[in-house]
Amino acid sequence: MAMIEPVVDIAFDCLPLRSISRLDAPLDAPPEFRRRHELLAAAMERFGPARTYFLYNARCVFRLANSEIEGMIRFEFDGIVRTDASDLLTEQVDLESKLASDTCGGIPPEVEDWLKNRVEQAVAIEFDRFIAAGQLTERSSDLGQDVSLSTLAGFSGMNV
Repeated sequence: MAMIEPVVDIAFDCLPLRSISRLDAPLDAPPEFRRRHELLAAAMERFGPARTYFLYNARCVFRLANSEIEGMIRFEFDGIVRTDASDLLTEQVDLESKLASDTCGGIPPEVEDWLKNRVEQAVAIEFDRFIAAGQLTERSSDLGQDVSLSTLAGFSGMNV
């Protein structure tokens, strides 16, 4: 069976929650870092660290006209992906998506909501590909254990 070339462009950074040992945010952290910290803390409390992955610096681009310019809709998102007990298939996707840009001349709110649901479905499929390609195992090995959130975010505090 021939592999179908993806028609939706999805990119993300993946953080296994099991790799986080310290979840405290520095007092002088910028607002974006604080927001990410709050999302991670909520995810850790709601789901726990096992089989839970935080996706960030993420985008999903739909190209409705098969053009790099016309008919493009770009969403930015971050959120959680949970896998099944085998850690080999996506079981749940919970994202915060926002429309970042479009070249469609505007998108009605109902269509935007529908597309946000498509983002979650597309991310579930892409995350399964990420797992199958061995990238999840590689990312988890690279991070190891006992990592602080500040280290992962590259934030060392003021004047450091």
